[in-house]
Amino acid sequence: MSEKGLIHVYYGDGKGKTTAALGLAVRAAGCGKNVVIVQFLKGWNCGEHKAVSQIPNIEFIRGKPVSNKFIFEMTEEEKSETKASHDESLKKAIDFIESDKCDVLIMDEAVDAFSLKVLDSDLLLGLIDRKPKNLEIIITGHNPEPELIKRADYITEMKKHKHPYDEGITARRGIEF
Repeated sequence: MSEKGLIHVYYGDGKGKTTAALGLAVRAAGCGKNVVIVQFLKGWNCGEHKAVSQIPNIEFIRGKPVSNKFIFEMTEEEKSETKASHDESLKKAIDFIESDKCDVLIMDEAVDAFSLKVLDSDLLLGLIDRKPKNLEIIITGHNPEPELIKRADYITEMKKHKHPYDEGITARRGIEF
C-alpha cells in the first residue's frame, strides 16, 4: 500500500461533502493516524464538531465566529475579520503539520472560503504545493477554482438531484448540521 499522501476535493451542490470527509477522518483515526480538521464558514454549533472532537487522534480547529451572517450579508469589516480568523485557523493546522502531528488534513468549506476570498489564497495553495509527501489533504466546498482542481488527485462531485430545502424544509439539527 502506498504511503504517498494525496489530495482530495469533494465538491458540488449535493449533500455529503462534509460527511464524506468526516467518514475518512474516522477511518484514519481508527487506523492510528493523526487527523486535523479545520472548518471554515461554519460558525454555528454543529453535531459533527461535538462528536468528532471526542475521537482520539482528531484535532478540530474552528475560528472564532465573527457573525452569524452569510458572507454576502457581511460588511467589509466583518469579511476582513472572517478572513483573519480563517487564516489563523489554517496557520494552526500548518503548525500541526510542521510538528509531524498531522497525517490527514481536512479543510471543510475551504473551497468556498478560497473562492470568496476569506482565506489567504497564497497560504492555502502554498500549503498544498509544499505538503509533506505522506500528508493526505481533503478539501470540501461548492465550486472549486481551477487552481484547486489541477492540484487534486481525487475529485468527487456531490450532485443534488432532489433536496428537502427545495420544498421549504430547512436544515435539521443532527441530520444536516
